[in-house]
Amino acid sequence: MNDVINNKAHHRYELELEGHVATEHYKLDGNVITFEHTDVPKELGGRGVGSILVQGALDQVRAAGLKVIPECPFVKAWIEKHPDYADLVKR
Repeated sequence: MNDVINNKAHHRYELELEGHVATEHYKLDGNVITFEHTDVPKELGGRGVGSILVQGALDQVRAAGLKVIPECPFVKAWIEKHPDYADLVKR
């Protein structure tokens, strides 16, 4: 139910819940992924779906050995609240 998938064709991570899809849009340049925008449908708002999506995406980023540029304010704030993911941020 909380399976975050990487839709490479559309350059976004997706989390489908109750017929709605939350997305984390990105661009990839070599081994650096830039998170540009998080979109959580209003039907899923206030339930932590964005956090589940971001954590799932970052777990996959870590497994792939990528570095992150968090342009998206939501992703940036999430990483700041979860310092165990700070090592993923490209310095």
